[in-house]
Amino acid sequence: MAKQEFQTEVSQLLQLIVHSLYSHPEIFLRELISNSSDALDKLRHLSLTDEKFKALVGNGIDAPHIDLELDEANKLLTISDTGVGMNKEDLISHLGTIARSGTKNFLSQLSGDARKDSNLIGQFGVGFYSVFMVADKVDVYSRKAGEETTWKWTSDGKTGFDLEEVSGEHARSAAGTTIVIHLNDEGAQYANGWRLQEIVKKYSNHIAFPIFLTYDKSEWDAEKKESIKTRTTEQVNAASAMWRRSKSELKDDDYKEMYKSLTGDWDDPLFWFHTRAEGTLEYTTLFYIPSKAPLDLYQQDYKGGVKLYVKRVFIMDDSKDLLPPYLRFVRGIIDSEDLPLNVSREILQQNKVLTSIKTASVKKILSEFKTIATNDKEKYAQFIAEYNRPLKEGVYGDYANRDTLLDLVRFKSTKVEGLTSLAEAKERMQPEQKALYYITGGTESMLRNSPLLEIYKKKGIEVLILDDEIDEIVFSAVTNYGDVEFKSVNKSSTSEDVKDEASPEKTEELKPLLEKIKATLGDAVKDVRASSRLADSPSVIVSDEDEPSARMRRMMEAMGQKDLPAMQPTLEINPDHEIIRKLLADPSNSRVDDAAWLLFDQALLLEGVPLKDPTTFVQRLNRVLNQSI
Repeated sequence: MAKQEFQTEVSQLLQLIVHSLYSHPEIFLRELISNSSDALDKLRHLSLTDEKFKALVGNGIDAPHIDLELDEANKLLTISDTGVGMNKEDLISHLGTIARSGTKNFLSQLSGDARKDSNLIGQFGVGFYSVFMVADKVDVYSRKAGEETTWKWTSDGKTGFDLEEVSGEHARSAAGTTIVIHLNDEGAQYANGWRLQEIVKKYSNHIAFPIFLTYDKSEWDAEKKESIKTRTTEQVNAASAMWRRSKSELKDDDYKEMYKSLTGDWDDPLFWFHTRAEGTLEYTTLFYIPSKAPLDLYQQDYKGGVKLYVKRVFIMDDSKDLLPPYLRFVRGIIDSEDLPLNVSREILQQNKVLTSIKTASVKKILSEFKTIATNDKEKYAQFIAEYNRPLKEGVYGDYANRDTLLDLVRFKSTKVEGLTSLAEAKERMQPEQKALYYITGGTESMLRNSPLLEIYKKKGIEVLILDDEIDEIVFSAVTNYGDVEFKSVNKSSTSEDVKDEASPEKTEELKPLLEKIKATLGDAVKDVRASSRLADSPSVIVSDEDEPSARMRRMMEAMGQKDLPAMQPTLEINPDHEIIRKLLADPSNSRVDDAAWLLFDQALLLEGVPLKDPTTFVQRLNRVLNQSI
């Protein structure tokens, strides 16, 4: 027998699970049955598509089912399946290490709140370890399909595990896995047939394979006037593909139970859509929106949340091709009547049937979002709080559905509390307003106090506050909302829409100062000109239409674009500001040089642009302070 230690993260994980989730230990059964169902799904697919496995049916592969067997006297619970099974390497990989990238994050996510933490188990796919909440020891016997050897994995869930080859009465006669759970004092409550039936019906009723429970059933004997125990085997789940049933037959609780079984989530879904399409293509979809965003939503190696079935046969559950990336938070099932059973991951993208299903599914999902946005604003606000950013990704990447997505996303605004839709902002446009205006480039508080907004506030014109970094990318690709143009107030040309015409005399009067400041700043600026957008601030920087904003430049540099040309903004100064009026009184004064740089540097800081030479800035500021005191 080979003794092996757990991977460090597994040891930490076991300790946290056992000590953090004790208030909901029943989820161990949900997780183990779910694992068995996955193993059965994989083997059924292989036995239908691979000649090697077809030949093993009846001779190494049994009919798909899950067996629970309870020994109350010895506090033993056995869970057995006829799935694909595991060999020595699989047991080490699956039960001795945390193999999936991102699962280590589970450790840092545990909060101590048992309800929340039990949800994390399902999201991170570490459900097997939950068995140690109720077990002193666990024995796993497994035989991989196509192989003859049965391996035994044993652990107390503390230091490590033993692994050995077994034969004789302990060897499995067919492929699959048997888990023998030695229940501890906490788990003793599950040495009860009625309790086990209750848990299976609660979490696993819709598992598509029969689940049988063998236990000592108590029945009242009227003649003997006592309860007689009889060893009984009963099927304890419905074992039907719930999504194939008519919506009229199903209750909300059916959908919620299916969701929890499908995802391992502890909470109810926010909402769901169940569709059956008939015609040229026949398929069924059942999509759920989790009430909370999946923890891997912004990880590059996120796990796809939609399972693909063909004629109720499970094909795969981790493909990222079933829905576009911006809908990666959607959970559910696609079941097609038209795809071949042996469709491979490699040809999914080229398959015309799946492409049609994907296109129709995306339109259906977005249509349902729009219906909820119209009819249930409170629920839609909950949805947007979790998924506004992924929808914005879709605005940028999904041209075919861009108009719908623009209706769905929400933004902050200078006119309303909370978030607003573009349709609402369009309705609030002033009669003389020429475009929907927005500002980007920093935090919400920085943007709301930006000098660039002063003329818009003065004229009562609404400006959208785009403080999310992704907004920079989105609006670089979107130019209009319906028949209304989008315009950035950060751009130099936008002020033409809202400017107040200055008198020719004032413009001419300012010319010497503008020339002096331009000569002082040199190549640091493209131009210096009088501003028509400032009311209270002395200066502001803007960029040309074809130039990236300061924030976009930082993002591009962070992504490795190091060869960007030097930033050369236009500096605008407020001719009515007191500082400018004083400088205008004597443009040749030596103090104008320091003032010019300070006006430029403060404009950069307000735009969130770091100064190239903070030391010189401080020295210049100290000189001006010294002269003014």
